[in-house]
Amino acid sequence: MNRKITGSLSLAFATIIWGSTFVAQSVGMDYVGPFTFQAARCLLAVLFLVPVIALFEVKNIKDFWGNWLDKRLWLGGIACGIALFAAANLQQVGIVSTTAGKAGFLTAMYIVLVPFVGLFLKRRPGIMAIASVPVAVVGLYLLSCANVSQINTGDILLFGSAFAFAIQITLVDSFAKKVDNLRLSCIQSLVCAVLSSVVMFICETPSAGAMLSCWLPICYAGILSMGVAYSLQIVGQRHIEPTAASLIMSLESVFAAVSGWLILHEKMSPQETIGCILVLTAVILAQIPVNKSKSKSLT
Repeated sequence: MNRKITGSLSLAFATIIWGSTFVAQSVGMDYVGPFTFQAARCLLAVLFLVPVIALFEVKNIKDFWGNWLDKRLWLGGIACGIALFAAANLQQVGIVSTTAGKAGFLTAMYIVLVPFVGLFLKRRPGIMAIASVPVAVVGLYLLSCANVSQINTGDILLFGSAFAFAIQITLVDSFAKKVDNLRLSCIQSLVCAVLSSVVMFICETPSAGAMLSCWLPICYAGILSMGVAYSLQIVGQRHIEPTAASLIMSLESVFAAVSGWLILHEKMSPQETIGCILVLTAVILAQIPVNKSKSKSLT
């Protein structure tokens, strides 16, 4: 019972960090460009994760460097890193023209999309995942399209980010069973940092002074969100079943909205609030397992 409590609390803290990171990302845009923010954030994540990995392997420190030579690890890290680069930067650019809370709910759509991305790996989505789609569509309409003259570009980018996150999560799920998870996270963060840096120097004018001005949001998003929260996720998922873990992590969008309201004083219209509720409902529906024998009898 204590292990379940530990696991649940670990995932809850990770989810709170991830949700509140939308505020850090929003604040960071007041000082630096989106690619600069992501490059700095991912580099910090790498600098945090390398000593964490060494700490976990302190008893077998001789194997520390040798464990980095797995070809599957680098293949998976590069593939996941490219997907993370697309997802994180679409999110970062999109958040410029929308609220942190709204960004959290739009990004949470990745949970609904993951089962359908799995079709490319011949994984058939469950009945509840299919049922969640129309609920999500109505929620997205109320969040982004109702009573507006044109669709917010930021909302489109955030939905694209959700799709890219769905691809990244599917890739992680495919490689995580074959390689070390923390190293996989470290390499994908490194790839994302390198690619973001390339685009940063092409499209933006990075300034050390500007980055120092927003050191707190960058450190929060890099060390806490990509470093600490990921470690908490690993601890949590060791002790509780996957469905319960997914349901806890789906609350990230709620914490994003609460953080935006508390810290940035963001407000949502009644229709946007209903849209958020519907998106959250769709996210939870997509996580509900269905007995395979029952689902077969329905087809």
